[in-house]
Amino acid sequence: MIAALAYEGSRPVRAPSGAASMSAQGQAPARPTRLSAPTLTTARLTLRHHMPQDLPRWTDYFATGDTRFMGGPLDAQTAWHFLASDICSWQFTGHGGWAIDLDGTFIGQTSVTKPPAYAETEIGWFLFPEHRGHGYALEAATAARAFAYDTLKLPTLVSYIDPDNAASIALAERLGATRDHTANASEPGDLVYRHPAPEALS
Repeated sequence: MIAALAYEGSRPVRAPSGAASMSAQGQAPARPTRLSAPTLTTARLTLRHHMPQDLPRWTDYFATGDTRFMGGPLDAQTAWHFLASDICSWQFTGHGGWAIDLDGTFIGQTSVTKPPAYAETEIGWFLFPEHRGHGYALEAATAARAFAYDTLKLPTLVSYIDPDNAASIALAERLGATRDHTANASEPGDLVYRHPAPEALS
C-alpha cells in the first residue's frame, strides 16, 4: 500500500489519515482550479510546469545528502511521490511547484503549497548545488510570492525552515521574512518565517 505523502517546503511528510486538501482560507475547493502551473518569467529565469524529463535530475538530487533539510536522502519512489505531490497540488488547491528553468536547464524548484499537514500556505525553494550563488533562488521565490499575492490573493505566506539550514534562513531574510514565534511549525523544531504582507510590498 502506498503511503500518502504531502510536500512540505522543507520535506515530504505523511498526510493525516482522512485529511482533505485545503485552500489557504481553510476551505476545500469545489473543483480543480488549475490543470498545470502557469508560466512565469523573470529577468533570467522561467518558472514552468514540471515535465517528465525533470524526473531523473530530481531523483538523482534527492538521493544525496544535500537534501537532508528536505527529509532526504530519499529513494527513487519516495522522490517521485514528492514531485507528484507538487504537480498534483495545482489541480487540488490552485497552487503548487514550479520547475526553475535557466535557458532550458532545470535548476531547482520554487513552490507555493498547503498540504493537509500545514497550518498555513508555505513558499519554499531549492536549487541544485551547481546553480547556487547567483541569486536564482531569490529571483524565483520573489516571482512565486508575487503570483501568490497578486493572482491568488493570498493574505500571508510562511516558510518552514530547519534551524540548521543557514542558507535558506538567509534567503528568507533577504525576502523580508521574519521569525514568527507564535505560528505552528510544520515539523517539531522547524522555524517559521513569515513573509511581509502584500500591502507591505506594494
